[in-house]
Amino acid sequence: MDLKKVGVIGVGHLGQHHARVYTELLGTHLVGVVDQNESRAAAIGENLGVPWYTDMDEFIARARPDAVSVVVPTSGHFEIARKALMNGIHVLIEKPVTTTVSEAESLLRMAADLDLVLQVGHIERFNSAVQYISKIIHEPLFLQSRRLGPYSPRISDVGVVLDLMIHDIDIILSLVRSEISTISAMGRCVRSDHEDIASAQISFVNGAMAHILVSRVSERRLRQLEIMEPERYVTIDYETQDVSINRCVRQNSGLVEVIEHPVFPKSEQLKLELQHFVTCVREGKQPLVGIMDGKRALEVAVSVLKQIHMDDGASSLVCEA
Repeated sequence: MDLKKVGVIGVGHLGQHHARVYTELLGTHLVGVVDQNESRAAAIGENLGVPWYTDMDEFIARARPDAVSVVVPTSGHFEIARKALMNGIHVLIEKPVTTTVSEAESLLRMAADLDLVLQVGHIERFNSAVQYISKIIHEPLFLQSRRLGPYSPRISDVGVVLDLMIHDIDIILSLVRSEISTISAMGRCVRSDHEDIASAQISFVNGAMAHILVSRVSERRLRQLEIMEPERYVTIDYETQDVSINRCVRQNSGLVEVIEHPVFPKSEQLKLELQHFVTCVREGKQPLVGIMDGKRALEVAVSVLKQIHMDDGASSLVCEA
């Protein structure tokens, strides 16, 4: 098997796991890690037994990777991904894909022109429960997503919309095959200078509706999606990767509620995501979550943020004094 040489640019909280998983995948050879923080780069590189760098250009020149994961703060996504693509390197870029839609469009054109794989790291698409329901959901009428958790100062460059809500936006867009008609949203900053709580309502042209609630200042941790279809109600727990299906069946005594708990294989999401990326690189296939998906999710997230930070002075963003 042709080993694909891979690298990770940015080995912080999430990037270190990209690096670890690459060492565990068949058909891949981790040829180096990069981080501006020298002690961080050294610690991860030495722990995994691979070369480490603080300069991306030196890494590319010496390691000559076929593909890289870009796991740096969002503000650095565009320039690092652009440099990798210009050097003929396939890229997996963490969500949100870029800070602006125009930057995403630029990367899209570049990857297409150079015939390179450009995958966006919407990891929830590789959640076993999401992959299961993506095959059985056909006519969603209403979707409700709640993604709540306690505050962590680790994410400080973006608010909760680009940090968390964009996951749910991407999944909902993949399930509702219709254009969006209207978006309304509210937000509140509590512990940071960005919105820490946000709520968005999305209406689709086909009549489907979605409500998304996200918070990174909740004392309760919850990762859940509920989907109402004409004849069933489907609930997903993202963390346990469990699915329950509620439906009513008519019996002699009347309507009886039936609850099903389908059984399916469960795997580490990141491992599935990175294996998919490497397979796309090897076989020249388009990824499950490509740049178009990342761009569309970003467009909706930007629209949500515009609703929260309205330009007319009547802002929907409330901040603590």
